[in-house]
Amino acid sequence: MEITHRALGDVVLVNPVGRIDYLVAAEFERNLMPLLGADGGSSRGLVIDLQRVDYLSSVGLRVLMLATRALKGRGARIAVAALQPVVGEIFAVSRFDRVVEIFPSVRAALAAISPTAAEAFERGPPAGVA
Repeated sequence: MEITHRALGDVVLVNPVGRIDYLVAAEFERNLMPLLGADGGSSRGLVIDLQRVDYLSSVGLRVLMLATRALKGRGARIAVAALQPVVGEIFAVSRFDRVVEIFPSVRAALAAISPTAAEAFERGPPAGVA
């Protein structure tokens, strides 16, 4: 599994790639947890782009639940965006679509959480950053 992230103003955008199952859930959690505090850049919230995630198991959902509790506990928001059909079905069947906000695109999620983050996303990464 590959996980990257970047701060966009007051929101952190996380981009995992691959399956989030029992084999990589601990790695996903280790990468996600430091981003949840306001000092991690997510003062308004966290958006997880699931466009390149093709499977999410119950242990992956557990990590998202922990993140949701941490963020909501300090008044921040968490959203997932661009779910593949299989992942969207997992969210629906598990009723997790009632736990986190789901958006059709990263752009829509950022706009809902923070206009500042949406503007930073539109500008793209700084020069020299891939």
